[in-house]
Amino acid sequence: MASKWWTLLVVCLSMFMLLLDVTIVNVALPDIQRELHSDFEDLQWVVDAYALALAALLLGSGSLADLLGRRRVFVVGLFVFVAASLLCGLSGSPLMLNLARALQGGGGAMMFATSLALIAQEFPPKERGTAFGIWGATTGFAVAVGPLAGGALTDAFGWEWIFLVNVPIGLATAAVSLARVPGSERDPNARIDWAGLVTFSSGLFCFVFALIRGNDDGWGSAKIVGLLVAAVVLLAVFVIAELRRDQPMLDLRLFRVPTFTGAQIVAFAIHASMFSMFLYIVLYMQNVLGYTPLETGVRFLPVSLLSFAAAPVAGKLAERFPVRLFLSGGLALVGLGLVLMSGIDPGDDWTTLLPGFILGGIGIGLINPPLATAVIGVVEPRRSGAASGINSTFRQVGTAVGIAGLGAILQSKLTHSLDARGLATDAAHAAYIDALNELFIVGAVIAFAGAVCALVLVRRRDFISAHA
Repeated sequence: MASKWWTLLVVCLSMFMLLLDVTIVNVALPDIQRELHSDFEDLQWVVDAYALALAALLLGSGSLADLLGRRRVFVVGLFVFVAASLLCGLSGSPLMLNLARALQGGGGAMMFATSLALIAQEFPPKERGTAFGIWGATTGFAVAVGPLAGGALTDAFGWEWIFLVNVPIGLATAAVSLARVPGSERDPNARIDWAGLVTFSSGLFCFVFALIRGNDDGWGSAKIVGLLVAAVVLLAVFVIAELRRDQPMLDLRLFRVPTFTGAQIVAFAIHASMFSMFLYIVLYMQNVLGYTPLETGVRFLPVSLLSFAAAPVAGKLAERFPVRLFLSGGLALVGLGLVLMSGIDPGDDWTTLLPGFILGGIGIGLINPPLATAVIGVVEPRRSGAASGINSTFRQVGTAVGIAGLGAILQSKLTHSLDARGLATDAAHAAYIDALNELFIVGAVIAFAGAVCALVLVRRRDFISAHA
């Protein structure tokens, strides 16, 4: 088998493992909450510690890959991810779990930052649509089997095994990578942008931490105001530092291309809306409707299977039709799906969510492969690593900000509703449903805004390869 197909295989295996981990974690969160005696903030950090580390280290990992070689950084990331997964499975407290999740995100950053670039270096432009279609189908398959696998593992063996399952998959992928994936050229002039890395990661952490703690500490408290001010200052310093560097971690010149900017907005929007909502939908299904993790996983199948089915079709059609139609149309479907989900009443079953699940699943499948095409297709091959890292960063920033922001709204609504209704179980469930309905609308607004931006910014003439 040609090296390009081995490369595609290991990239797809690694993405399968990473995305499987995300969907498995969502389904197991209520069990983690009970067994580790976690509060709501701890649950947010189980997701956000991972997403924050990914977002903070992705760009630095891209620079490291240019310096040391993409395959080498990819394999090191695999080993870090496997070791962190083992630590997650052995965690006996929320703090240990969240620290291990942050380490896991660091390993994931090295894999994410090099994944699309590895595909781009092996496949010529005319074959990338097919390769990205397969990659998109793999992500859809991971989403499809993740809730089921997570539910089955949690019910049968305990939540620890949602992390331990990564160990054999990761070790096998690393072995194939070392044996079959060609090494890439190194850039002897590449340097790690330490100033950019520190200011970006610190600023993002301050912002997300303020969102998570805002309701408990008070939005006008000195602590929260200080964190928000620090976030603005640090991120401003980051932008200034990047503009002054010859080799910035975040190449702001890429954002001069409208299509590239539009692609990052799409990545942020899909993760801040639909993907961030999965956590709160899972909590609704298990804590309000009383489903087990496996039963919850089964009910996510419409989203999973439809995204899996739509992805390869979208990847292939994106070679013939304008990419912006898939990005804008996919986000519009996601937004409409969230609107349809927002009409839950206390007596409803999960089937109330079904129409929204169907539209959302199709929308996700329409977005992923064309988004990869847009990110890679508008930059020169030598800059594909940086482009891939930036796009993955925007995905994870979307997840981190979405989880924290939606969680802040949820907590605020719950506090207000419970003060008015009391703390009885029925009242608590009704309050959660009211708050969840509002979150659906907020998520829909984010998705619709992203759809408009994609329609306006993504242009055929920005692509370097004529067929795109």
